[in-house]
Amino acid sequence: MSPPLPALAQAARYRHPVAGWPGRALQRLLGCTHLTAARRALTRVLPVPALISDVCEVVYLSWWVDVRHAPPPPPGHRPFVHGGRTPYTVLTYRHGHFGPAVAGPLRRVFPSPLQSNWRWYVVPDDAPAGLVTPKVLFDRNVIDTVLHAVGARLCSDAMQPHLAARFEHVVDATGGLTVIEPGQGSAPALRAQVRAAQAWPDAWGAGAFTDAAQAMAFLACQDAAFAVAPDGRLALTHIDLPIALADVQPLQLQAPVTCPHLAAMGVDLAEAFCFRVPQVPFRVVSERLL
Repeated sequence: MSPPLPALAQAARYRHPVAGWPGRALQRLLGCTHLTAARRALTRVLPVPALISDVCEVVYLSWWVDVRHAPPPPPGHRPFVHGGRTPYTVLTYRHGHFGPAVAGPLRRVFPSPLQSNWRWYVVPDDAPAGLVTPKVLFDRNVIDTVLHAVGARLCSDAMQPHLAARFEHVVDATGGLTVIEPGQGSAPALRAQVRAAQAWPDAWGAGAFTDAAQAMAFLACQDAAFAVAPDGRLALTHIDLPIALADVQPLQLQAPVTCPHLAAMGVDLAEAFCFRVPQVPFRVVSERLL
């Protein structure tokens, strides 16, 4: 099955953030169709191993976007829409020794990169009226190390991260700052500063969600994600992300957000629903090409 999602396929293509022959060599390597075909043939026999990470300092920034800007959904799905708009989330976090589950205690030697996932939300066409648990449709993914950007792209269709020229994510209980600069690369740009809030906003999800807890559950508690590879093939990943909503902390923007990607869609960047998850175990259960 090869759904026609050209915009997301184009967005998944890698461009190195620094000019020069090393970046051009990486682009050729990661765009090699023979390597992709060989890896897909191998994973039909040997599935992608389960991966785990002790994720921490997760910051969710969510906006309502006019549904006209949403990409075509995967077959059998539709965007979640309320009042002609659909949610869009940028979540950024630090991994904790991200690596294969089979490594056991040796996983502590694995590094802990920064990652940012930019995503839409889709629900099945036959979903009943009312809220259902959505699936994520990745729009962009960003990471802060060459090793993880190259490794993920060579080993997975579902995770095709872009390498940022600069990536900062410093967060604690009082607030934090996230900065993503693409340089000359394909990562999206973002600058967002948040601070701890005393209460949840009432208006952000009015009509779509009954309260902030229901909005959080919708935005954060998924078990599956779609992604489009650079050649247009669609992949589905199942994940385990047991977020305890009682531990989630409300945030509010402290300064204007800079995000050209969302600004181009006419989003009022000041109207964000923000929250922090201090820590959560994360597991990639499976991946398959559709």
